[in-house]
Amino acid sequence: MNKTELIAHLAAKHELTKAEAGRILETLLEAVVSTVKKGGAVAIPGFGSFKQHARAARTGVNPSTGDKIKIAAAKLPKFTPGAGFKAAVDPKAAARKAAKVAAAPAKAAAAKPAVKAAVKKAKK
Repeated sequence: MNKTELIAHLAAKHELTKAEAGRILETLLEAVVSTVKKGGAVAIPGFGSFKQHARAARTGVNPSTGDKIKIAAAKLPKFTPGAGFKAAVDPKAAARKAAKVAAAPAKAAAAKPAVKAAVKKAKK
């Protein structure tokens, strides 16, 4: 889906003209870009978050000559998908993660008596 198709989808879904939907989308994108540019973060629960990521300067290698080159530091936008978005894209992965999280407290509860016994034995 490209920007034009997204605008058409918004217009159809919310009974707007394409011009109105386009202005709304432009406002949304402008708000995200300006906030991230200033160093802030934009979090949309269930979808994800946009933030600025600073990449440090580093030394690289020119692949054609093998010479070492300096790569300048950079500020880049970064998107981190939310749990709801991840689950929508790959429901099986979300189910595996939920099962893993549910199993973790059971393992921790089973390990506590063993740790207590080891501590008591060490004190004797």
